[in-house]
Amino acid sequence: MEYGTFIDTFPAAARPYLYLTRIDKPIGTWLLYWPCTWGIGMAAFSTGMPIGDMTALMALFGTGAVVMRGAGCTINDMWDVDFDKKVERTKTRPIASGLITRPKALAFLGLQLSAGLAVLLQLNPYTILFCFGSMPLVVIYPFMKRITYWPQLVLGLAYNWGALAGWSAVAGGIDWTVALPLYAAGVSWTLVYDTVYGHQDKRDDIAAGVKSTSLLFGDHTKLVLSGFSASTIGLLCLSGYMNGNGLPFYLTVAGAGTAHLIWQLKRVDINSPPVCWRIFKSNAWFGAIILGAILADLAYDRLSAADASDGSDASDGQPK
Repeated sequence: MEYGTFIDTFPAAARPYLYLTRIDKPIGTWLLYWPCTWGIGMAAFSTGMPIGDMTALMALFGTGAVVMRGAGCTINDMWDVDFDKKVERTKTRPIASGLITRPKALAFLGLQLSAGLAVLLQLNPYTILFCFGSMPLVVIYPFMKRITYWPQLVLGLAYNWGALAGWSAVAGGIDWTVALPLYAAGVSWTLVYDTVYGHQDKRDDIAAGVKSTSLLFGDHTKLVLSGFSASTIGLLCLSGYMNGNGLPFYLTVAGAGTAHLIWQLKRVDINSPPVCWRIFKSNAWFGAIILGAILADLAYDRLSAADASDGSDASDGQPK
């Protein structure tokens, strides 16, 4: 089978497994990765972690995001095989189409989780144990579509765990006064982008009996998501306040971050799947904006400290 992406360059036997991981659609990996970098960056600002160490940690979490996003897709498709067969957009997925059997998918999942564990073991003991706490959320998320109109909330709790893990990977523990509002901001953001995403499939979802915030909010989606967008920005600013962040952080979050979310809500057409997909993908830029805010403030803080130190040294060298 050909997929019309770079996956077609791989051996035929490998293609269904690569397609299963959605590696040709990296937006899911970015959305998992950005909160990790937020946690790492905020903790680095707080603890004074060297830039090189922070960069190496972000790269490690990036590897983990690729692996675990793929594992999450495998878990999701194993749960949703019957639903996926009824939805136009998902009926060609490897498990739903029969290209990969459930036993083979389970074996592949074992390999994915082993790779994820290899990454996890590079972190400190507190973070290793803490990260295991996200697995129940990852496993139950697909089931939530069957019993509640709020599966996006469970997805947000799972997808933004990295904000907490990123902090603990730097600090060896978690300052909840900073990390909890950061985590909550990510969850609120997830409710925005995944509700938009869900509008692509709402007709098929109704027929299949799948629940979502997209169906719950319906024609009031833009109004409700305006509230979640405001919550996202407010919680990010609260996290920054508790962390002692400075003006570059607030200007970027409240300025560029708010502008991007407003643009999304103005441009999205909840009745147009192609537009919903385009707006959903644009959230990779929102995640980057927030990381940019953190790094800009980190750079400003350290440059200011260096200038102050140089000034102090020059003053000490003056004759008395």
